[in-house]
Amino acid sequence: MKLKINADLVGIGTSITCAVHCAILPIFLSGLSVFGVNIIHNFWFESCMILIAFIVGLFSLRHGFIRHHGSSVPFFLFTGGMFLLLVKQFWHDYELVLLPFALFLIVFAHIFNFRFTRKFNKKKEQITENGCLYLTGG
Repeated sequence: MKLKINADLVGIGTSITCAVHCAILPIFLSGLSVFGVNIIHNFWFESCMILIAFIVGLFSLRHGFIRHHGSSVPFFLFTGGMFLLLVKQFWHDYELVLLPFALFLIVFAHIFNFRFTRKFNKKKEQITENGCLYLTGG
């Protein structure tokens, strides 16, 4: 039996993990600076987290776009969210304002990709059930 991994669910999980890190982790780890450990507002750590989210998201959205639906809406939402994450890296004063919008755009990009993929697969099944050997556009 072949294990299928839903890349959209992995992308949503990665985005939510990033939000949890950015929102809750500072509360629990604020005492680490006393010991010289600083992962809160650490540029390189946060950049690596953004890079991981970008790679997972791009992989997920690319798969849905090429193999299933061909809609660019998820890419636009994802690009907007990633842009806000990058802006947050340089304008720390606006971090708490930008982060929720970035997370919202990234998660909704994955949700749209997931829904478009399911809609395409359902349409493909209906066409196959009717005995057609080709897919129609639209």
